[in-house]
Formats: sequence, C-alpha cells, structure tokens
Amino acid sequence: MRTYSPKPGDITHAWHVIDATDVVLGRLASQSARLLRGKHKAIYAPHMDTGDYVVIVNAAKVAVSGSKRENEFHYRHSGHPGGLRKESVGQMLESKPEKLVEKAILGMLPHNSLGKSMGRKLKVYAGAEHPHTAQQPQPFTIDQIAQ
Repeated sequence: MRTYSPKPGDITHAWHVIDATDVVLGRLASQSARLLRGKHKAIYAPHMDTGDYVVIVNAAKVAVSGSKRENEFHYRHSGHPGGLRKESVGQMLESKPEKLVEKAILGMLPHNSLGKSMGRKLKVYAGAEHPHTAQQPQPFTIDQIAQ
C-alpha cells in the first residue's frame, strides 16, 4: 500500500472563530496551533500546510493561571548594548493582548517557512468584533476542566 500525500487541490481551508473569554492561555494556544497545523484532519501531512484559518476574539479576556501574570516575562532585544526589554504577562495583557496570544500560538508552530505560512492564517482581536464575517467562520469551542 502506498503512502498518501495530499495534493494542493485536495486541501480545503475552513475558517474557525474561537472566543477566548476565560480560556486558559496555554489551552487556547495548543488547540489553535492544532487547527492551524491541520492535525484535526484525516489528510494531515507534516510537510504541507493543510490547516485552517483561526480567528480569535476577546483576546483581552484570556485567563492566565497561577502567578504567571506577575512572574512570567517576555523579552525582546533591540540589538544595541543595553537594549534588552522585559515585560510581564500582566503588562502585556493590559497593553497588547493580541501580541500575547499570538506569541503563545506561534511558539507552538514549526519555526521554518512552513510555520510562517501557517502563522499567516491566524487572526487575533482584543474585542468581540472581527472583519471576517464574509468567510462564514464556524464557532470552535474549547472544552476545559475547571480552572
């Protein structure tokens, strides 16, 4: 029996909308990365982009468990001496929640050109409104255990 490899014409990209209200950030990131990667489909192939588009709304209302809000930091560096900047998860959640959710999800995708093409299908919005109603996204619920 030959190994099945999907052809580009066989792949269809659906749209999913996820409401991030009171969903733990890690669980949201892992489920979204699974949808972006296409692992929920029978035609999944690790060398092809078989995933779907994911729209996340209410990113500002995402839950962060434990003391990560104060004790976990995200770093960036300008490339100049003394250019290291550090920001806590709580500060990011208040100032730019889209970046926090996006960084958590993109960190779970492959770090190559295939992962970049998967990451382009991620749309994150802090509020409840999004401009993708014409694509008729299907709601995707994340079942979670009590937090």
